[in-house]
Amino acid sequence: MNLSLSLLFPGIALASTLLAFSTAAAGPGKRILAGDDSTRRLAIVAPDGSLEWEIPVTAIHDATVLPNGNVLLQQGWTRVQEVTPDRKVVWEYDAAKANPGKPVEVHAFQRLPYGLTMIAESGPGRIIEVDREGKIHREVKLQVDHSNAHSDTRLVRKLGNGNYLVAHEADGRVREYSPEGKIVWQYDVPLFGKEGKGGHGPEAFGNQVFAATRLANGNTLIGTGNGHSVLEVNPAGSIVWKVEQKDLPGITLAWVTRVERLPNGNTLIGNCHAGPENPQLIEVTPGRQVVWSWTDFKNFGNSTPVVAVLPPRK
Repeated sequence: MNLSLSLLFPGIALASTLLAFSTAAAGPGKRILAGDDSTRRLAIVAPDGSLEWEIPVTAIHDATVLPNGNVLLQQGWTRVQEVTPDRKVVWEYDAAKANPGKPVEVHAFQRLPYGLTMIAESGPGRIIEVDREGKIHREVKLQVDHSNAHSDTRLVRKLGNGNYLVAHEADGRVREYSPEGKIVWQYDVPLFGKEGKGGHGPEAFGNQVFAATRLANGNTLIGTGNGHSVLEVNPAGSIVWKVEQKDLPGITLAWVTRVERLPNGNTLIGNCHAGPENPQLIEVTPGRQVVWSWTDFKNFGNSTPVVAVLPPRK
């Protein structure tokens, strides 16, 4: 992620009024971007646990700190906003207004290098790229087998090759689309011979995939949602590395959300709906050793799908 917050205005500092922060860590504290819809908070957490910045939110599945220091976030399932460090909204796209009378939700968006914003609209089943005025410059139709405005997609990212990598939650599939909407790669998240079970916590099970990231080696890193696992899959569809629900000592994975391969070869795992006895963000080595984890059930709750490590504050 291209993340930078070199300046956060002093008026935003809230350290004197913050609740306690706890870190279950085998390493130094880190700056965290975290969003939780149960506490209705999106915040940047300093390494010491204080909040550098926060904003009230409602439903949230995606957010990014932009290179200019603004934050790209969502307010509810239809509005995508760019917000300055002093919380001024400088840009907004409302999917409900763009699709009048139609069920629509947004679960993923991305500011592109050339200034447009990519938005995935579940319900209409499309990816669009819009400018500052809301004009659509590109539309890519998605192929969805179990169409539902809430679960057509979770995280979606545009790749360096111009294609789009889409986590189709209800379909249990990751698909890569060309700019013309052609499926050029697909992976069905397996159930590994288990029966599906409803719910959100560790007791649930399924293949409702949340995120996929294309790695430099051409493999794809997948956060399997209620599959409680992380899978690294090669282009042929073979699993070459994985972390399962009980692989990490003392930690239970529940709804695995964002996943990221770090430059040092370690992997970041977002762990949502796992309960306060488990961390919400974990860094593991290729050998599945936990080197660092983050837990904050004071400022956040059991529904924290947005978790990302930010660069140190300058």
